[in-house]
Amino acid sequence: MELPWLGEHCSESTCRQLDFLPLKCNACGEVFCKDHIRYDDHKCSSAYKKNVQVPVCPLCNTPIPVQKGEIPDIVVGAHIDKDCKYNPAQQKQKIFTNKCLKPGCKRKEMMKVLCEECGGSFCIKHRHPLDHHCKGSSQPISKA
Repeated sequence: MELPWLGEHCSESTCRQLDFLPLKCNACGEVFCKDHIRYDDHKCSSAYKKNVQVPVCPLCNTPIPVQKGEIPDIVVGAHIDKDCKYNPAQQKQKIFTNKCLKPGCKRKEMMKVLCEECGGSFCIKHRHPLDHHCKGSSQPISKA
């Protein structure tokens, strides 16, 4: 063996493989090969410090705290039954709420399109002062 100082042996007692690219567990600090680096693969006793997952409610998108030893699915289900702030009516809110002020036009826009002269809200088709017979200020907006 030419370079005996290279690499380290896997800390898993059943493996002890010489690995030239050893990986260090971020929870317990031991060195493992690629086959035993996962917490479950080497039965890491310190995994609880690093392997923390916080489930999120699929309805209201709030994180749900889970205590050690609890099953996340059951905790999220209990949250949905009791504390969830989900409002199904919120999903069906109307998007197109800005009605055109031109007489006879029934179009609605998602965003307000305001006339710079009279300040009224109009649809895209009637947004220009000449298109809705604007009665705002008669002075030109710019001197150009």
